[in-house]
Amino acid sequence: MSQAPSTPAARLAALRDAMHAQGIDAWWLPSSDPHNSEYLPEHWAGRAWLSGFDGSVGTLVVTRDAAGVWVDSRYWVQAEEQLAGSGIELMKLHPGQADAPMRWLAERLDEGATLGFDADVVSLANARRLEDRLAPKGIRLRGDLDLLDAIWPNRPALPEAPLYAHPHAFLDESRAERLARVRAAMAEHDADWHPISTLDDIAWLTQLRGDDVEFNPVFLAHLLVGRESATLFVAPGKLDDALATALAEDGIAVADYADWHRRLGELPAEARVLLDPAKLTLGTRRALPEGVTLVEASQPSTLAKGCKSDADLAHVREAMEEDGAALCEFFAWLEAALERGEAVTELTVDERLTAARARRPGFVSRSFGTIAAFNANGALPHYHATPEAHARIAGDGLLLIDSGGQYHGGTTDITRVVPVGEISDAQREDYTRVLKGTIALSRAHFPRGIPSPHLDAIARAPLWASGRDYGHGTGHGVGYFLNVHEGPQVIAWSAPAAPHTAMQPGMITSIEPGVYRPGKWGIRIENLAANRPAAESEFGDFLRFETLTLCPIDTRPIDVSLLDAAEADWLDAYHAEVRERLAPKLEGEALAWLEARTRPLERG
Repeated sequence: MSQAPSTPAARLAALRDAMHAQGIDAWWLPSSDPHNSEYLPEHWAGRAWLSGFDGSVGTLVVTRDAAGVWVDSRYWVQAEEQLAGSGIELMKLHPGQADAPMRWLAERLDEGATLGFDADVVSLANARRLEDRLAPKGIRLRGDLDLLDAIWPNRPALPEAPLYAHPHAFLDESRAERLARVRAAMAEHDADWHPISTLDDIAWLTQLRGDDVEFNPVFLAHLLVGRESATLFVAPGKLDDALATALAEDGIAVADYADWHRRLGELPAEARVLLDPAKLTLGTRRALPEGVTLVEASQPSTLAKGCKSDADLAHVREAMEEDGAALCEFFAWLEAALERGEAVTELTVDERLTAARARRPGFVSRSFGTIAAFNANGALPHYHATPEAHARIAGDGLLLIDSGGQYHGGTTDITRVVPVGEISDAQREDYTRVLKGTIALSRAHFPRGIPSPHLDAIARAPLWASGRDYGHGTGHGVGYFLNVHEGPQVIAWSAPAAPHTAMQPGMITSIEPGVYRPGKWGIRIENLAANRPAAESEFGDFLRFETLTLCPIDTRPIDVSLLDAAEADWLDAYHAEVRERLAPKLEGEALAWLEARTRPLERG
């Protein structure tokens, strides 16, 4: 095929032709890559290319006469618009229904049918769930093909950006020490080898960073850790001689990224291999010799990476101060520009906010695509303005801004909502109920080791009490100059309360309840918080949240009558700290704005 099909409908037809040629009855295409990444290099963004739906999460399933994309409530409106005319149906995924597309397949496929997929982009855990669901009907799973190669002749190449070292000033341990921590976990499982494919784990272990994935400073690689050796698999040309030498000094050899499967196949058949089925693909498992003993457990580097050291947190606090100062400069400009009647759009918000951050020391990039959403657009939790479709910030309403930055000393993620013109009593109540949820979880003390999903109800309780709720999780882990979304913890009632989600000291998690009124407005108030020791008693060790994010929470939309004294005290204390820590970094209009927006609440 010399020319790629130009529309989703044409691409769907081309995929079905390729399926027919291979004797495949259905095709499974997740939003993933060989590293189980959330944010993908364009080469693996096949679901978006084929369907037209470009949200970050979704599963496309195609049979010979039907097709659907399964997405959660964050993307329902977006997917409905982008899938129109494609021949692909929006399939609404509700909490606790992760296996819905598997059940749909089991109902539609005939006995003995064949389901195809690329085993290199399907996790071992998901492949097993597919097999369990489809085996009763004798449905064959075939994972040896990437049908996109047959219909996508101009498929983007793999990224070639060079690697660089995370500056030593922001590190408090060596590569060798981090490898030793992984090997200690391997020893506990009596494992000889441990393959790692998740990019943030590899970046953390090697103390390297890259630019292969938009917004996240990671690079395409695999890492094989043995009892006495380690090998980093990365494309030739991405690693300069100085970095290769530094890796070698810490016991890490370098091999070609393309040799990953071959080298795995050369492991001794009697080897014991530690792997995490949720972190490695079926393709990686199939590359291992059949005789190896699999030792399945949570990937040890994920927990180690998630628990920031005191030194890490000190750098994060400094990054939060720089980020907060940039936000103050931006919001001071925004309010002044709107008062002057300047033409400000959702796109302008992104441009000016990114520019403010770029002026701060240590800034590297945005940590995700800025969400600037006015009025009805704010009701779409993952809305993104485009040159073709965006709103002007004018008239009356609420402007939601969810943004973040990557700094050498940390990763930030913050959401604020500001009033524009006059707002309604209904908007005030929604805003205040969301704020109460943010405060409730921010003030919580909880047992060390509690599964993080159990904390979700604390943030939702003030909303549930008034008949409100939201369809996304309350909190996600955040990396240290790494991915803005990381595990193992997640604050979401729909997530499994598994042992690996236990809350431990040093973890950084978002707190972000919300309320969304389709076609009207959306409200979300988000801070990042760190798990810190709270108390020890005969009942065990307890943790609390230290709020890390530093930026005023707009008090103008608050219905103060809905706050109790403890909530008002928390907000005043938070604003006092924000003012104290940011004021030395500001001057002029930005300083005046900070002082105005951090005044104590006027209580009735």
